[in-house]
Amino acid sequence: MSTALAPGQAEVRGSRVSTLQGILLALTVVTGLLDAASYLGMGNVLVANMTGNVLFLGFAIGRVPGFAITGFLVALAAFLAGAAVGGRLHARLGARRRNWLTTALLLQSVLSCAAAATAVLAGAAGGGPRVAEIALLAVGLGIQNASVRALAVPDLTTTVLTMTLTGLAADSSLAGGDNPRLLRRVTSVLALGVGGLAGAVLVTQVSVAATLATICALQLAITMAVAGAGEDHLQ
Repeated sequence: MSTALAPGQAEVRGSRVSTLQGILLALTVVTGLLDAASYLGMGNVLVANMTGNVLFLGFAIGRVPGFAITGFLVALAAFLAGAAVGGRLHARLGARRRNWLTTALLLQSVLSCAAAATAVLAGAAGGGPRVAEIALLAVGLGIQNASVRALAVPDLTTTVLTMTLTGLAADSSLAGGDNPRLLRRVTSVLALGVGGLAGAVLVTQVSVAATLATICALQLAITMAVAGAGEDHLQ
């Protein structure tokens, strides 16, 4: 039996949703860190936002300087592979949400930690090691996106904000709406922005390896929070 929530269903769950929302917001911050690390330190590639990679791939094919085809193809292929893994995990474990989410997040954490280790070993070198890091991180983000998609909590996708920003404007008082889920939408936008800011500072002032190590630690902490949460708090 599927555990996916219909749009709006999460709204009526009361305080039980707060733990899940907090976890999704934490993942959104980490997503900002991830895309900052990959874009600024791995050749303009995004490991979370595949829409951007499709666009950048077009730039690369058009031979725009600074955009290499290989990195974008690796990111897209790895992301799709990760999404398939995430879908399989939900199909097999979704009936017990805590076990499912813990497994998915632990797998993503291991991949991020492996990317951090690769960055440490590679030092400042580019090329192959960077491609390996892109692949590891994109697989993890594919797992995350598939899992969050199955959760179906409105306005908390953890990776993209286009529809959240659309909702902010289209459902606003100015547009004749009643501002539904206003706080959730605003905090989601802020979470991604804060993550991006933190990632930019770490990459430019410290190193890509330090940024990935921070991401590894944060993802492990989120995984532990999910593992320790009650099943009803994750509904």
